[in-house]
Amino acid sequence: MIALRFDKGEGLLPAIAQDYKTGDVLMLAYINEEAWQKTLATGKAHYWSRSRNKLWLKGESSHHEQLVKEILVDCDEDTVIFKVDQVGGAACHKGFPSCFFRQVTGDELKIIAKPVFDPQEVYKK
Repeated sequence: MIALRFDKGEGLLPAIAQDYKTGDVLMLAYINEEAWQKTLATGKAHYWSRSRNKLWLKGESSHHEQLVKEILVDCDEDTVIFKVDQVGGAACHKGFPSCFFRQVTGDELKIIAKPVFDPQEVYKK
C-alpha cells in the first residue's frame, strides 16, 4: 500500500495533471485519501472539489475523463503528478485543452489557446 502524507496538507494534497504524450501541464487540483484510492482502483483521475466539497471524477459532467497512464510522487510524498490521456482534448471546464490558457503579457492576461468545446453547451443545467 502506497501511503501519501495527507497529514501534511490537512487531508488534501496537490495533484498536477500532465498530458502523458506532450508533457503539457493540464491542471492542478487536490486529492484526499478517498480520491487517491479511487484513482488507483479505477485508473481514472479522481479529485477532491474544494468548491463543491465532494469527491469528483474528472469528466463526470463533461465526459472529458483523464485516464491515468503513470503516477509520480514527490520526495516528501505530499504532491503527485498524474500523467494522463485527456479524453476529448479539454481539461479545463472553460473548454480549453489546459487550465493554463492565459499568459501574462505586460499588465494583461492574453488568451494563448483555442477552446475545444463551448461550456454553455457541455454544462447545460
